[in-house]
Amino acid sequence: MEAKNYNRRDFLKILGKGVVVSIVLPSLWAEHLSANSFFGHKMKNCFDDDINQLVTHLNTFTAKHKKFHATQPMRCEIECMKVQYPLMFCEIEENDLFVGRAKYQGIVLSPQAFEAGGYCADFPALERMKKDERLTAKNREIIQSLIDYWKKENGQAQTRAAFPRQMNQILYTDGWKEEPVAAAPLYRMSGTQCDYDKLCRLGIDGLRKEIQTSRKLVGAAASQEQLAFWDASEQSLDLFTEIALWYADKIAIAQKSASENRQKQLLQLEETLRKISIQKPESLHEGIQLVFLWAVLSGSINYGRMDEYLGDLYAKDIDEKRITEEEAIGMLSSLWLMIDSRGTTWDARVIVGGKGRRNESNANRFALAAMETTKRVKGITPQFTLRFDKEQDPILYQTALNVIGTGNPYPMLYNDDVNIPAVMNAFKVSYEEAINYLPFGCGEYILYHRSVGTPSGVINLAQVLNITLHKGLNSVSGRQEGIAQKEYMNFSTFEELLSCYKKNVEHYVTQLAFHEKLEYDVIGRQAPFCYLSLLFDDCIKRGKPIFTGGIHHLGGTLEAYGNTNTADSLTAIKKLVYEDKKMSLQQLVKILDANFEGFDQERNMMLNAPKYGNDDDYADKIRVEIDAHLCNYTRDMGPKAGLDSYLIVIINNNANVTMGENTPATADGRKAFTFLANANAATGGADKNGITAYLNSIVKPDVTIHAGAVQNIAFSKETFNMHRPKTEALLATYFEKGGAQAMINCLGRGDLEAAMKNPENYQNLIVRVGGFSARFVELPTSTQLEILSRTLY
Repeated sequence: MEAKNYNRRDFLKILGKGVVVSIVLPSLWAEHLSANSFFGHKMKNCFDDDINQLVTHLNTFTAKHKKFHATQPMRCEIECMKVQYPLMFCEIEENDLFVGRAKYQGIVLSPQAFEAGGYCADFPALERMKKDERLTAKNREIIQSLIDYWKKENGQAQTRAAFPRQMNQILYTDGWKEEPVAAAPLYRMSGTQCDYDKLCRLGIDGLRKEIQTSRKLVGAAASQEQLAFWDASEQSLDLFTEIALWYADKIAIAQKSASENRQKQLLQLEETLRKISIQKPESLHEGIQLVFLWAVLSGSINYGRMDEYLGDLYAKDIDEKRITEEEAIGMLSSLWLMIDSRGTTWDARVIVGGKGRRNESNANRFALAAMETTKRVKGITPQFTLRFDKEQDPILYQTALNVIGTGNPYPMLYNDDVNIPAVMNAFKVSYEEAINYLPFGCGEYILYHRSVGTPSGVINLAQVLNITLHKGLNSVSGRQEGIAQKEYMNFSTFEELLSCYKKNVEHYVTQLAFHEKLEYDVIGRQAPFCYLSLLFDDCIKRGKPIFTGGIHHLGGTLEAYGNTNTADSLTAIKKLVYEDKKMSLQQLVKILDANFEGFDQERNMMLNAPKYGNDDDYADKIRVEIDAHLCNYTRDMGPKAGLDSYLIVIINNNANVTMGENTPATADGRKAFTFLANANAATGGADKNGITAYLNSIVKPDVTIHAGAVQNIAFSKETFNMHRPKTEALLATYFEKGGAQAMINCLGRGDLEAAMKNPENYQNLIVRVGGFSARFVELPTSTQLEILSRTLY
C-alpha cells in the first residue's frame, strides 16, 4: 500500500466551540519554557553582565574536562564542579529565606539537563552567545570551539556513538518530538530520590566518617577504583563546605545594606550556612537549607519523604518555642518558591505520608504544615504528594481533600494498600523495601534511595499499530520498519493481527531495554555523580559510583503512550471488521489513510464502537490484554539487559500531545495528527456511562506489573465540595477496588472555556495535565483542547 504523507500543519487546526483555533506546537512551548522559566531566567549571578567572563569560565570547564576525563573521570568531576558552581549559583533574592537559586549556563555536569545527562551542552544557548555583540572576536572563536568539542563529548552523543548496529537501525532517531516514530531513546539520568534523612542525621562530618569507615573495612584489599571513588567523595564534601561558606560570606556582605528585619533574616541564614558546612542540622531552617543546597548541587530534582527528614526538626522547633507554626509555614513557603524557581515542571516531587516513616507522629505534624503551605502557595511545583493507607491518621487524607477542593491540583493521592503489594511484585522486592516506594517525575516509582528508574525511552503504541496495519510501513514517514510480516500478510483473523502487533511491540522494547543499560554504562563512566552516590544505599560501602555498580538496585523504566487509543482501535477493528463485517481490513486502512475524509459514516461506526472507560468488558478486556503484554514483556527484558528491573510507566508529560501530532488517524475514530489519550485515562469524552463506570474501568489493568500509571479525574467544584460525602464515598470505593492513585482536577464549570477566551483573567488557574501541573493559560492550545475534552464530573 502506498504511504500517504500529510502536512502536519494542515491538520493542526481544530474546530472548537465554533471557532478555528491555531495550534501552538509543544516544541514551541519547550522554547518558551527554556527562555522564560527553566532554572529561573530572571535570577542573577556574577556572569550575567559579563559575557566574555562567562565564556572564559566555560572554556576553563572544558579545559578541565579535556585534561582529566579520559584518565581520571572522578577527578574530572571534582575539577569541573569547582568551575561550575560560581557559574550556576545565583544571588539571593529580596524575600528568600534560603540560598541555592541556580541556573545552568551553556555547559554543565548534571544527571539531567537540557534533556540529557552527564556532561551536557545547551547548544541553542551557545549559538546565541556566539552572536552576542559584546563578545570579543577571540571569545567568538572559543565559543565555536566549545560547540565543536561538546558536539562529540556530551553524554547523549557518547551514548549514541556506542549503539550497536541493530540498535541504531531500530532506534534510528532522537527526534521523537518532530518525527513520526514508534519508539525512541532518551538520554537522562532522572528519577533520583536521595536519602535526605541520612544527610540530616549525619551532616557533612558524619558522611565523611562513613567514607573513612568503609575505607578501613576494605583496607589493603581496596582497588584503585574504590580508592579514587572515596577520594572523590571526600573532595565533594570539601567542595560542599566551600560553597556553603562562599554563600555565607556573600550573605554577611548583604547584611550591611539590609533593613533591620532583613538583617535578622540574613544573620540567621549566615549562621545556618556556616553550621551546615560541617555539622548536622539542629533546626528546621538548617535542615531545609542543607537539603536544598545539596539537591541543587547534586542535580537531583525530587525531594523524597520530606515529612520524615524534616518532621523531627519541625516538631522540636515548635515544641521548644523556637518558632511559631506561622514562622514554620513561612520557611516552607520560601522553600516551595525555591523549588519552583528550578523550573523542573515534570519533577519536583515532595512526598508526605505513608507506611515506613520514622517517628510518624512528628512526620504527620510536618505533613499538615506542608499541606497548609501548598494551599497558600499555589504553584506549579513542588508536585506535592500524599501517600495514605487505612491505618494512617485520617486527618491527613481529609486535609488533602480540603486542599484539592479549593481548586489546587495537589496533593496527588497514592494508595499504599494497593501500591506496596504492587511494588513487591513488579520490582520483586520484600515488603520492607516496598514500603519505601516513591513516585518521582510524572508518576514513575522507585525505591527510596535504593534504586533509580530513569525513563530513557518512549514507545508510541498507536504508531506501532499503524505500522502493523501497513505491513511494516510507517504510513507517515514512508519508512519500512517493524518486524518482517510474511507470516501475517492476510490478517485473516483478529488473533493474527493482534499477534503481529505484539511482536512489533517486542521488536522495539527489546532495543529500548538494552539502550537503558548502555546509557548507564556510558554516562556512568563519564562521572561518578558523587553528590548522588553519597546518598544512595551501598555506594559508599561498595566504593563504587551510583551508575557503575554502587547502587543497590539499578532499574529502568519505559514510557508508554497511546495505550487507550490502541486498545480502543483494536476493539473497533475486532468488532467492525472481524465480527460484524461492516468493512474489510483493507477498507479500514484506506479510510484511516484518508483521515476519514469522505467516510463520515464509517468514522461514526468507529467512534461508537465500545470504548475503554465505560465499564464495558468487551473494550476493557482488550485494554487489559495489551497492557499486560507490554508490561510483562518489558519486565522480562530487565535481567536480559543487565538491569535489576525494567518496567513500563503509563504516565504523561505532554508527550501524548507531542506524539499524537505525529501519529496518523486511528481506528477508534481519532483524526490524524491530534492528541492521544492521556495515560491510563479514557479518551476525552468517550467515557459516557458516568463516573462510577469510569472508575470501574480504570482499576481493571493490572497494577502489579509496572512502575506506575497516571489516573486523571476531573471534578467540578460543585460536585466535589457541595456533595462531599458522596465524593468521598466514590473515592473510597475506587481505592478499595484497587485504585492505586488519583490526580484530581477540581474546576469551576466553564472555567477552561472562559480561560481560553480571556486568558488575562485566569493567570492562576492551575490544572493537572498528566504527570505534571501547569497554568492553563500558558499551555499550548493543543494541550488546552486535550484537557477540555476530558469529562468533567
